[in-house]
Amino acid sequence: MWRQQAGISAGGMTFGVLWMGSAAAMPLALGKALDEGLARHSPKALASWVAVLLVAGLVQAATGIMRHRFAVSSWLSAAYRVEQLVVEQAARLGAVLPRRISTGEVVAVTASDMEHIGDAYEVSNRTAGAVLTFFGVATLMVVTTPILGIVVVIGTPILMLIVGPMMRLLERRQAEQRKLFGDTATIASDTVAGLRVLRGIGGETLVVRNFREASQRVRYAGVRVAKVASTMEATQILLPGLFAVLIAWLGARLAVTHQITAGQLVSSYAYAAFLVLPLRTFAEMAEVLTKANVAAKRIVAVLRLERDIVSPGVPVPLPEPATATLTDAVSGAEFKPGLFTAVVCERRADADTLAERLARYVDADVRFGGVRLDELALEDVRATILLADPHPHMFSGPLAEELDPTDQADRSRILAAISAADAGDVVSGLADGLDTEVVEQGRFFSGGQRQRLVLARSLVADPAVLIMLEPTSAVDAHTEHRIAQRLAGARSGRTTVVFSTSPLIAGAADEVVFLPAGGVGADAGDHHALMRQNIAYQTVVTRGSS
Repeated sequence: MWRQQAGISAGGMTFGVLWMGSAAAMPLALGKALDEGLARHSPKALASWVAVLLVAGLVQAATGIMRHRFAVSSWLSAAYRVEQLVVEQAARLGAVLPRRISTGEVVAVTASDMEHIGDAYEVSNRTAGAVLTFFGVATLMVVTTPILGIVVVIGTPILMLIVGPMMRLLERRQAEQRKLFGDTATIASDTVAGLRVLRGIGGETLVVRNFREASQRVRYAGVRVAKVASTMEATQILLPGLFAVLIAWLGARLAVTHQITAGQLVSSYAYAAFLVLPLRTFAEMAEVLTKANVAAKRIVAVLRLERDIVSPGVPVPLPEPATATLTDAVSGAEFKPGLFTAVVCERRADADTLAERLARYVDADVRFGGVRLDELALEDVRATILLADPHPHMFSGPLAEELDPTDQADRSRILAAISAADAGDVVSGLADGLDTEVVEQGRFFSGGQRQRLVLARSLVADPAVLIMLEPTSAVDAHTEHRIAQRLAGARSGRTTVVFSTSPLIAGAADEVVFLPAGGVGADAGDHHALMRQNIAYQTVVTRGSS
């Protein structure tokens, strides 16, 4: 990030130095105008130093505008670059992410932590100017008024040492609050995702109580953070202010004893007021870096996550999908190329496990055309085998983009997929058809409508091997029958594996694979033959009825 931010940071620091440097030049010009102009009755010298004072003011105004522009650009660039990195990492990890880290933690990173990183970059621009001008002013004071200069050089480290212990305490309390905030965000995201289920089982009261307790813990932790932060804020004002008073008092004492001139006295007063700015900037930088350090640890923890499913060092060429059989060694199930195969599992957990093995979301002895999936490049596996998520998740945006995220299908192909998924009535009922804006999670659609639209999205993708988990569980029997009949035609010539206990799906399939409890010992055959020969299969598809 530092390399990517180099241009903006360099511009911000340059204008930060010029802005604060021009402010530091004004006390010097003012003192010189008094000593060399007024005290010596020299109109020319007075005019010259007043001109310097005017130029310094104009430079400060101009550079202040540019410094602020660069500061805002630096904040936005740093904050949203962090968000981009986290989103790219989430996309790269894919299905691994929810198994490694909670949704609330990811939300907290993108909603809160990125702001602290932006603050660090923004303050760094001002700090660069503060450091250079502070040492410049200190050097100038050592040369012109040695006593005041020595006080500045010695007193500043003492101020930093006073603030140091509070910074460490603040970091510990912020880390505690940050963890609790992530936990609370997880509860909130889970509640929103499962609100319909909660209402169905009457669990709203329990969830509200849990969220209230979690949010109260965050509040208490926030109060603990605020106590330290407010103390630091007061210290940032009090200590530099006392330091400025000390310098002004010493300057007055030196002027009374004629050790410095009237102009030097005025300059010392002005420098005392000016030094409050860089000293407060140092203290602010310390506080911001403390917050940014806590945020950076959480961000790095997300960015360090690695996929547990990776490509082999030397991948084997992908077999021809049109002739490759997909075989699972654990269950003994085989899925022949070009066929529509229904998979009926006695236990739902076995269906989920087998589907993940077949799509290589877990490593197992699964072969495609005789080649183990873990010997193929992961990119080839993902491009060839698509596992349609059983949960009908939809994103916001135009419906056409939702159904064709890669923007590679024409309208006719999208409409054909909609027809195969029996979702034509859903699209025709929308005011703008395929151009209708889908809201978050597609919440304006019913569960069955979402499921059919997500099925259409899978058909638009048109992979060589399509694996679906209960794609018709939320639709009525008539709709399910139409989908089962159309699905075979839509996927003609390509391998289709549908996990379902519906007799309508099984009856329309070219072949049925039955997996008994335990996920071992698959039995394959025609739906009607299995109904006659396998009692367990019959029990599952008829839901135990005769």
